[in-house]
Amino acid sequence: MNSKLMKFASLILILGMLLTFLAACSSAAKTTEAPTSEEVAEPSNPGGPGDAINLTGDATAGATVYTDQCAKCHGDQGKGGVQNPGSTDGTVPPLNPIDSTMVSSDYKTFATNIDKFIEHGSTPEGDNPAKVMTAFGDQKTLTPQQIADVIAYVISLNKK
Repeated sequence: MNSKLMKFASLILILGMLLTFLAACSSAAKTTEAPTSEEVAEPSNPGGPGDAINLTGDATAGATVYTDQCAKCHGDQGKGGVQNPGSTDGTVPPLNPIDSTMVSSDYKTFATNIDKFIEHGSTPEGDNPAKVMTAFGDQKTLTPQQIADVIAYVISLNKK
């Protein structure tokens, strides 16, 4: 065999080995990737989003509704720290910051995640928690516009 042909055969062999190595690396990377998303927090009570997600919320009006209806459980500006004996962690969840699995860069998705809790309420895990989330929509305690306003307010608290 002449030297040009041997060099060419060696080059082909090296390229083949390189391609095999790259394919193996690519396959290994695919099997060791971390999951791309967490499971989104959901209320314990069933039900989908209500009419509020189709409305434009006003964060300023929502702050007033929040103060009147939500602050007693979720704290001033959603900072939390309110005791809830009987719940698993002993407190009411804060809304500022809100559970990270509920956050989305898509406003409607973020609003939907919050809305389901406000619409249908939720009972925290634990042995007979003292406080449960009111089903403001199902009980017609708040109008869809008020719910949209509270959603806008809670989202505004989580913008950084």
